[in-house]
Amino acid sequence: MRGEHSISRPLVRRTANLSALRYRMIAFLAVLGPGFITANVDNDPGGILTYSLAGAKFGYLLLWTLIPTTIALIVVQEMAARMGAVTGKGLSDLIREEFGLRATFFTMAILSLADFGNIASEFAGLASGMAILHVSKFIAVPIGAALVWIVVVRGRYKPVERLLILFSLIYFTYPISAFLAKPDWKLALHDTLVPQWSNDPAYLVAIVGLIGTTITPWMQFYLQASIVEKGVDQRHYALSRWDVILGCIVTDVIAFFIVVACAATIHKSGHGDVNDVGEAALALRPFAGQFASLLFAVGLINASLLSAAILPLATAYNICEGLGFESGIEKRFSEAPLFYWLYTLLIVCGAGFVLAPGLPLLKVILFSQVLNGILLPFVLFYMLVLINRKRIMQEFTNNVWQNAIAWSTAVVMIALTAGMIWTTIRG
Repeated sequence: MRGEHSISRPLVRRTANLSALRYRMIAFLAVLGPGFITANVDNDPGGILTYSLAGAKFGYLLLWTLIPTTIALIVVQEMAARMGAVTGKGLSDLIREEFGLRATFFTMAILSLADFGNIASEFAGLASGMAILHVSKFIAVPIGAALVWIVVVRGRYKPVERLLILFSLIYFTYPISAFLAKPDWKLALHDTLVPQWSNDPAYLVAIVGLIGTTITPWMQFYLQASIVEKGVDQRHYALSRWDVILGCIVTDVIAFFIVVACAATIHKSGHGDVNDVGEAALALRPFAGQFASLLFAVGLINASLLSAAILPLATAYNICEGLGFESGIEKRFSEAPLFYWLYTLLIVCGAGFVLAPGLPLLKVILFSQVLNGILLPFVLFYMLVLINRKRIMQEFTNNVWQNAIAWSTAVVMIALTAGMIWTTIRG
């Protein structure tokens, strides 16, 4: 009998540990979504073009920037998610309540203009990706816009979120493309871990582009709003934090493989100029094969559709929260009419802009980057002030180390953004 007890106790402990692990996995899957989706949407056509250009022009030399980029992204995204979980309010809501309607209106006006340029660029990316498959933009863009609208407007939060997570997984076509390109993995690992420097002015501009465009204002507003709509609160936040961290790591791992794929093919061939994100996919074909090129194009099309769904959604959330109107895809059209009409208008205008002949799409995209740059310091300031107010955050305010990292991140991001604006205006 004594022997049976000695055998059964470890077995009981092991069973209990497995049950606890299973419970934590189920709980994590329940909160998975907002952080993972938001971070992955950051790899939109503009981001893919930036990474493609970095790899095509400088090879593996800029891979080291992805480490500080990931840290900065985690710090800021974690704050946005924590505020949503603790307060149960979106960032626009909190800015309106704590800073007044004037500050909210200024923020929303600039954010909406910047987002419109970004939305247009998402549909331009869709057109570019489908052109590789020999599909006209006059067919691809309207169908893509209609598909995105139907999924979001006619769907409910949980099914839509599951679909967006599935779309996020398609980004893993980029690692496959990178492996098919047969890169120098030893050199890529070295340049990732050991910072490289160059006196070439274009090298500094590329660093500003890679790091300075990682944290964009819309991401913080959308993440906090989706945390609230999903119903994540203080009890679930410890697991939700891992959703944020996982999303930030995955998005920059994908960025790593995009840089590697273009470094191993376009840069190695001596052709470092990529003028359009679709060109990067086509440029892989002679070096990595038809399949690698096709996978790169599929990744671009997926990124365009995912971003075209999320960015108008983020803008609609921001405006409705800031003005105090009902918002959320869990609500029906009749319950949140302004929210859905704004979403519809942004999709129609963004898609229509790409289809209109002779319109300066590139200038609009550059202008939206400048507006993002102007707004970013304000958003970071709002977030850092709000998250340190005990009246709002209770015991969930930043500690000393979190503040040190967050303020350092804010200063660096503001400096990089200022550099980005300066180089954009000068260019």
